[in-house]
Amino acid sequence: MDSTKPPSCGAALFLIGRNRRGQWVAQAQNGLYGGLFINRSEAVRYALFENGHHPEAIITAPDVIELDLSGPAQSSLLDRAPPSAQPPLPVRHAA
Repeated sequence: MDSTKPPSCGAALFLIGRNRRGQWVAQAQNGLYGGLFINRSEAVRYALFENGHHPEAIITAPDVIELDLSGPAQSSLLDRAPPSAQPPLPVRHAA
């Protein structure tokens, strides 16, 4: 896949952030898969694995998020978070 294409061109969009208990959450925008993680780097690693290693398709939530696998992820958060306001995600490749 061309890395200059926007995330909407095939890579699954992921939302990453902390829940009320302080756990890290990674959830696909479609709400069909995701998980809880012990730290941010593991949440990012999972999201990268699931979306075909497209860091541009990972959004850091500005607010608390809760894991909900029953449908679309908290789309209001995805709509509010401008890409320029998101901190860059470190890319770590598995050994």
